[in-house]
Amino acid sequence: MKDKKITIVGLGYIGLPTAAVMARAGMEVLGYDLNRRVIDALNRGEIIIEEPGLSELVNEMVSSGRLKGISTLQESDVFIIAVPTPITEDKKADMSYVKSAAEDILPHLKPGNIVVLESTSPPGATEDIIVPILERSGLKIGDEVFVAHSPERVLPGRIIQELVENDRIIGGINPESTEIVKEVYRTFVDGEIYTTDSKTAEMCKLMENTFRDVNIALANELAILSENMGIDAWEVIKFANKHPRVNLHQPGPGVGGHCIAVDPWFVIENHPEGKLIRQARNINDGMPDKVMEKIQELVQSDEAKVAILGATYKPNVDDTRESPVLKLVEKLLQKTRLQVAIHDPHVDREVFPYSGRLYDQIEDAVKDADLIVLGVNHFEYSTLDFGLLGNLMKAKRLYDTRNYLNEKELVENGFQVTILGRGI
Repeated sequence: MKDKKITIVGLGYIGLPTAAVMARAGMEVLGYDLNRRVIDALNRGEIIIEEPGLSELVNEMVSSGRLKGISTLQESDVFIIAVPTPITEDKKADMSYVKSAAEDILPHLKPGNIVVLESTSPPGATEDIIVPILERSGLKIGDEVFVAHSPERVLPGRIIQELVENDRIIGGINPESTEIVKEVYRTFVDGEIYTTDSKTAEMCKLMENTFRDVNIALANELAILSENMGIDAWEVIKFANKHPRVNLHQPGPGVGGHCIAVDPWFVIENHPEGKLIRQARNINDGMPDKVMEKIQELVQSDEAKVAILGATYKPNVDDTRESPVLKLVEKLLQKTRLQVAIHDPHVDREVFPYSGRLYDQIEDAVKDADLIVLGVNHFEYSTLDFGLLGNLMKAKRLYDTRNYLNEKELVENGFQVTILGRGI
């Protein structure tokens, strides 16, 4: 398999690391993307996203000649589709990028080709979307062209390691496709590789993230109820998790990222029976509103300034996709007259939707603020000098939506501290 040419279609948070890891395994890899900035950076041995270890690996692989960016597709032995599948306003999967990728591959298909869909997709997408497009080549799909779905299951911040170490699922449209695609992934995956059909593989990916979403919704509902009852939800979680078969998740301002906040909708988009999944999504999507209400309660002024720390969907990454903090910012700007200032050491100003409110220096963001809201528990915020920051503020108030900061230190510096989920 290492003598095969691999083309990765889509060089985002999954496609580019996959391309680099496969090149490291000894394969010739082409990375295709419509974004010229991505391709130009890649061919300089550079990246425009943040992921530990990726910059060095990409530079090494480009220098070795095994990894190259292309703006026009060409013939290849293996095509791996890793394009986005956004969610539409009516909570359905936008499969237009997947369809376009398959259409782009079509003119270059030849007998023996392998096509893998890695993009997270509703069950049936590989068979119902990819296969009909590829059939227009005149080749026998499953006999002359082998097709499968293989979902990624990696953690941002550990993508390079987990692409190799984590177990993998290969779901082919027929047994021949499954086994052939398994051999491709065996070249770089050290974890176990499990085989099934494409529709089951698609559902596995969705349910992995739906499981987490439902459990986060339980934690968020616990936080809401605890605030109403005068209970500390964090104490409840700590002690309840002493039970050997209980693992309550942690509450927060909402759920973000392209996986947990999106995948559950793909499961139920055409199935009204999915009531528990839908309710969990509504609870988690409603958390920015709960946070906004608490902010208004704390500042007690329509003209107050609120400094929000963190804008990504999770700590220590630059990914803002479906970030609940950005949804909070949008709600504050649309529904209140509050002044909003944002600081995040990880976000790229060029792609940030509220760049005019983004401050490079945290001191500028909190100056004259009536309230600091910790939205994301970035490591950098654990070492802040709140004595200095408090002196810059109009009022020393802090709302910690992650129960992350040192409350004792904040109180010693004169702060009034409120923690999401704590009703006492």
